[in-house]
Amino acid sequence: MKKKIDLLEIALIIFMAISVIFTAMAAGYDPKIFMIQLFITVCAVAFGIWRLFSARRDSRKFLEYIGGRLGAVKSDALIKFPLPVAVTNGEGEVIWTNSLFHDGVMKGAECFGKNIKDLCEGFDMEKVFSPGGNEVVCQEGNYCVCSTTSTEIGERLYAFYFIDKTNERKLEKLYEESRPAVLSITLDNLEELFANCKESEKSWIKGEVEKLFEDFVAENHAFLKRNSSSKYVAIVEEKYLRQMEERRFSILDRARKILTSEEQPVTLSIGVARGDYSLDKLNEFSLQALEMALGRGGDQAAVKTVNGYEFYGGFAKGVEKRTKVKTRVVAAALADLIESSSNVIVMGHRFGDLDCIGAAIGMAEGVRDMEKDCHIVVNRETCLAKPLIDKTEKAGTLELFISPEEGLSLINEETLLIIVDTHIGSLLESKEIFAKCRNVVVIDHHRRMVGSIDNAVIFYHEPYASSASEMVTELLQYLDGRCRIKKAEAEALLSGIMLDTKSFSMRAGVRTFEAAAYLKKMGADTVRVKELFSGSLQSYQHRSKIVSTAEIYRGCAVSFAKSYDDIGIVAPQAADELLSIRGVASSVVMYKTPAGVSFSARSLGGMNVQVIMESLGGGGHQTMAGAQIPDIAPAEAKERLFAAIDDYYEKAAGHADEQIN
Repeated sequence: MKKKIDLLEIALIIFMAISVIFTAMAAGYDPKIFMIQLFITVCAVAFGIWRLFSARRDSRKFLEYIGGRLGAVKSDALIKFPLPVAVTNGEGEVIWTNSLFHDGVMKGAECFGKNIKDLCEGFDMEKVFSPGGNEVVCQEGNYCVCSTTSTEIGERLYAFYFIDKTNERKLEKLYEESRPAVLSITLDNLEELFANCKESEKSWIKGEVEKLFEDFVAENHAFLKRNSSSKYVAIVEEKYLRQMEERRFSILDRARKILTSEEQPVTLSIGVARGDYSLDKLNEFSLQALEMALGRGGDQAAVKTVNGYEFYGGFAKGVEKRTKVKTRVVAAALADLIESSSNVIVMGHRFGDLDCIGAAIGMAEGVRDMEKDCHIVVNRETCLAKPLIDKTEKAGTLELFISPEEGLSLINEETLLIIVDTHIGSLLESKEIFAKCRNVVVIDHHRRMVGSIDNAVIFYHEPYASSASEMVTELLQYLDGRCRIKKAEAEALLSGIMLDTKSFSMRAGVRTFEAAAYLKKMGADTVRVKELFSGSLQSYQHRSKIVSTAEIYRGCAVSFAKSYDDIGIVAPQAADELLSIRGVASSVVMYKTPAGVSFSARSLGGMNVQVIMESLGGGGHQTMAGAQIPDIAPAEAKERLFAAIDDYYEKAAGHADEQIN
């Protein structure tokens, strides 16, 4: 239509122009002809102008007619639109809805004049214009909302389209809640409990344990199968697993109430795997989680997650394993590895203490007795056991200690790396040496942590041992018939045991004293060992200042120390000394370092400082742990420590309070 009007306008304009030209030409000839031509030209121009206005008027009427028809079509389309629609003004107030929105989405509730954000929970104006839309909740229904906008009438209007997702979300929830989760369960200490029990008491304990699991199955609608006298596997739905997490795996507490005549409790360890995996994968992951729970001392549940593990429980003291069968098996395997290697490197964690260096010295001398080249990698500048290194070298053990740089040059394809007193790759003295060595052995007693070394040929982990020095002492007795511990090595190992047991006052079991007796037999002088713990007058003064500035928070003595030159040695000593204060169940000494703030934590066993330090990014033992937070102000670090203590008591659910009080 518009194209036809444009052509007509052009033709009329050309016709009027030609008439004007002919009129001008006739003026120079005959006046009569000019008058006639002038009349024709005037008529032609008048007709052209009338025709142009008439065409434009007809065009406007036609467009108005078409627009009205289209407006009716658009209105009818919105009313009969197959999706719920709501129209709002620029402020978000509802000015129009179709029946599907009013009756379906709003369930007949009045919505005119109300803001769309008040009608829909989770409404986000930015998301509704995104490709994926905005998911909201209206009248307990789930909807995906998309929008368009218009300014045709001079005011901004929004049209919101609601796509029903209610059934889809119900199916998703049903799927999520019904997914299977696999639990691997073991009784930590059944053999130890039965060792001194009468047959009648054994039967009673077995009956109580069976009743415990029967109640567990009934409460959680679980499938349970016993694989042995102390090992079980259970399958539960995700919704019941969440209930277990909310109750913080109360089965652990109920198991602990089953006591022998000697007041020894039954304890469980649980490994949990969940997620979109096959049952065989879930079983594999649950066993890994169970291993993690046992490695942390047992009496807890470890739930495998995408980012690692979540832990529940772990408030009871670990039960000492008295059998040495595992030690003999590990010693035989280790001897074979040493024999097949070209050379051996022994390495511990950064800032090595007496236990770390003592265990390394004992292990290295055992390897040398097998006529294999062996060295200990240590950074003397940061080592906390320099007196022990100096003492060992004076005893005639030369060229034993080397720097990390020197250690790198000694590595070949047949080099054996033995790691002592840690199982965390990020804490090693040299990550480069670890990365370069193909054959790795780990010997550690710390409770299992996330990020542990997973490619070790031998992973000898005993969380019930007092120290790495105790574990090495036992290994040396079974390692090889040629191993003969000399006096210097015996004293180094004994110093490590005495450090981690606080001179046999903490974490000292039967095997600890057996190891100490063996070292004493090998010539260890307790007086000379005690000298390694002696400090200077200045260190004593620094320690006294730390103790004098401590404050008590929920049974925990907390002190912030200045950054003395010997703070790495003084802080743990001050933490030990704070435990001698009446009413103190645990202690934490904080101090500033170039990297951030470090924590040294100690306890008497009633409070698990490992759990507290883990929440701050550290770890350790139930009675001895530490952590370091990088790039943090002391005041903020203190707030985080107090929050971690509060969280510990909440998770303990009164169990820790009972023990402390």
